[in-house]
Amino acid sequence: MADPNDDDEDAAELFRSAIGPVRRLPEAALPPSAPKPKPRARMAERDEAQAREEFRHALDASLAGSGELESGDALSYRRDELPPRVFQRLRRGEISAQEELDLHGSDVREAEALLRAFLHDAREHGLGCVRVIHGKGHRRSTEYVDSRGLPVLKNLVDRLLRQRGDILAFHSAPPSQGGTGAVLVLLAPPLRRR
Repeated sequence: MADPNDDDEDAAELFRSAIGPVRRLPEAALPPSAPKPKPRARMAERDEAQAREEFRHALDASLAGSGELESGDALSYRRDELPPRVFQRLRRGEISAQEELDLHGSDVREAEALLRAFLHDAREHGLGCVRVIHGKGHRRSTEYVDSRGLPVLKNLVDRLLRQRGDILAFHSAPPSQGGTGAVLVLLAPPLRRR
């Protein structure tokens, strides 16, 4: 029986004869490693961002002042360029909502983030009218009210919608669509890209 090591030695010898003499390359220095990033105070950054957010909410509330809405108040806003007839149709619920967002059970930060993302997505998809359910903010329910008994989410929705340039109008929904616990929002058409 033939020794398998003989075949390996023959193959190695054949390889060395095919290659010829070999010379060792000079030792090269290793490339420099990337510098380590400077340490960041992540907790401090997070605390500062949270403080800015709380300050902004407090500022929004103070700017709204006596304009705060109570649970039975209707939300209502129309930009000047929107014809009054279209606003009347929105107010009566004659323009149907294409999508809906329900903010029940959300805290203020979560509700704001959800509403901003929902409106951005609705506009990106070319929707013209959406409904946002914010609740009426009754004390006896699970909906949030502030220390004065005012509905937190309802007032947040009102302030946020008024600040956005892509909102043409909004009005509390008719009773069959949620009444003063929901709002119909008319969005500006998306800008055409050239």
